[in-house]
Amino acid sequence: MKPLKIACIGEAMIELSLDESGRQAGIGFAGDALNTAIYLKRCLSPDHQVYFNSRLGQDNFSSVMIEYIEAENIDCSFVSKHESRSPGIYAISKDHTGDRVFSYWRENSAARTLFSTEQGDADFTSLEGMDVVYLSAITFAILPVNIVMSLLDWIEESRKKGVRFAFDSNYRPHLWSDKKIAQQVVACAWKLCDIGLPSIDDEMALFADDCEAAALERLSSYAAPLMAVKRGASGPLAILNGQQQSSEAVFNKATKIVDTTSAGDSFNGAFLAAILERKSIDEALLAGHNIALNVIAHQGAIIPK
Repeated sequence: MKPLKIACIGEAMIELSLDESGRQAGIGFAGDALNTAIYLKRCLSPDHQVYFNSRLGQDNFSSVMIEYIEAENIDCSFVSKHESRSPGIYAISKDHTGDRVFSYWRENSAARTLFSTEQGDADFTSLEGMDVVYLSAITFAILPVNIVMSLLDWIEESRKKGVRFAFDSNYRPHLWSDKKIAQQVVACAWKLCDIGLPSIDDEMALFADDCEAAALERLSSYAAPLMAVKRGASGPLAILNGQQQSSEAVFNKATKIVDTTSAGDSFNGAFLAAILERKSIDEALLAGHNIALNVIAHQGAIIPK
């Protein structure tokens, strides 16, 4: 098969991991689309190229972040730099019960201007020539409404030319000003996608489905060519052209859970890699499930190679 060009679109942030005292922190970089890009590249054969499409600043953190991403053999040619804005920041700490607590400073991040010209118009020239485009609803949530609508239109037109669209709803309520808008955007994306990667918990939270069966029925109604529904310990489920598929794969249960960060992102990367390299749906489901099991047994979003 010919080498593919795959764009993963989203926000990469500076991560501060606070120690037990809450006074010192380690610095890292993360973001759902970036996490997926890293695992996708690791799982693909080297013939294919993964691009990270985002916007950073001209500060030192942005430069170090690009070095970090490029060290994973991901192309950053389409990471543009904003003249005055910088990357968003989030901190991970623990409350009195030991549960993780996240604090965000991302309202004015450079990534919120992605695809926007100085005049506020939409510009998607950085996506031209791509074979596959991946993003999540987090990407939609941080962009201005006019850019979101234009991007959906661009996706619809590009699919007619053979571009494949992969999507994960990845619902984060605090990023959306209105839940109904989130529902409309996500539903539109599901109708456009070629490869859907929903998490059952996110879908039920966003659309208020009564139960898992209702959520699966709704997802099936979009009639996407392929969906892989992430269901945690229950194992993933495939929906093919609106029909739920039985699987002969055996999905092992987690034996060690250290940190669930990036479980879904890593599943997405491994599943996409398998599908794009024309492996069977069962093989792709197992690849995604198994890498997620490995990821949650380690600390942090990105585990050692």
